[in-house]
Amino acid sequence: MVAEAKKREIKEAHKRKKIMKERFKQEENIASAMVIWINEILPNWEVMRSTRRVRELWWQGLPPSVRGKVWSLAVGNELNITPELYEIFLSRAKERWKSFSETNSESDVEGVSVADREASLELIKLDISRTFPSLYIFQKGGPYHDVLHSILGAYTCYRPDVGYVQGMSFIAAVLILNLEEADAFIAFANLLNKPCQLAFFRVDHSMMLRYFATFEVFFEENLSKLFLHFKSYSLTPDIYLIDWIFTLYSKSLPLDLACRVWDVFCRDGEEFLFRTGLGILRLYEDILLQMDFIHIAQFLTKLPEDITSEKLFTCIAAIQMQNSTKKWTQVFASVMKDIKEGDKNNSPALKS
Repeated sequence: MVAEAKKREIKEAHKRKKIMKERFKQEENIASAMVIWINEILPNWEVMRSTRRVRELWWQGLPPSVRGKVWSLAVGNELNITPELYEIFLSRAKERWKSFSETNSESDVEGVSVADREASLELIKLDISRTFPSLYIFQKGGPYHDVLHSILGAYTCYRPDVGYVQGMSFIAAVLILNLEEADAFIAFANLLNKPCQLAFFRVDHSMMLRYFATFEVFFEENLSKLFLHFKSYSLTPDIYLIDWIFTLYSKSLPLDLACRVWDVFCRDGEEFLFRTGLGILRLYEDILLQMDFIHIAQFLTKLPEDITSEKLFTCIAAIQMQNSTKKWTQVFASVMKDIKEGDKNNSPALKS
């Protein structure tokens, strides 16, 4: 028994040593990459951003110290929002909160009904408390609670046509962790203005169906066996993809891994969100093939916590985003052309 215990102790010691060695190597790589990003890439952003060397370095994950800056540059500011404009909409939000607390009613504000549940101040309050609850920093009294509240409130004033939708708080929170307040708002508004995000947050049903149909083309191409298994249960992409897309995986994956997904999403755009989804399905393909409808839905709604970036990104890298000779954008364009309003084809995603 003593000998066995000693063996286990030695084995554990080797395991700890290996983990420490890998962690040290990872830290060295991050430090080395940080120097390259700060000294070479960022000062020459427009020239270097699309080079093969930068794209390869980008794929490995951005150093936390430059992550926010690179995200901002990659997302861009097509809306031309300034910090001053953010302050204006934040002031309007504060006026609304003040008016709401005084009258305790949700009547029309500037012609837009805020009685709608998605635009209600109560929903924002409730969602903030549910945002990364284990971190505590966004909870009432936490250092980022008011900042998150401010950005979400300002956005509902800036885009009353979109309002507040559940899931937005996670996106804003991730940006707050990586950027200053005004910069986080600018990135947030521009990110939500991208076609995919706008389609989902405005609940544009026909456009969402087109995204699901395009996803299924690549699902069948890459994971035909699992695709048929899902099809046999009439398990459509909306069941698991909606939550992943709404929060850009920040609710579904460990935060550090979600940030790495964001890194490449900022580089490659919406295509990478769906490629990540296929990577997750590939990673757990063997397990999912043994499950029925209910267990698959439960599993994909709450992914295992021990998912690692190495394993996931190996699976994502193996996913081919090409159907015959068509790439994501071409397939999506074909789907856009083929699917008329109210026209349903045989894709199970379009029967939901």
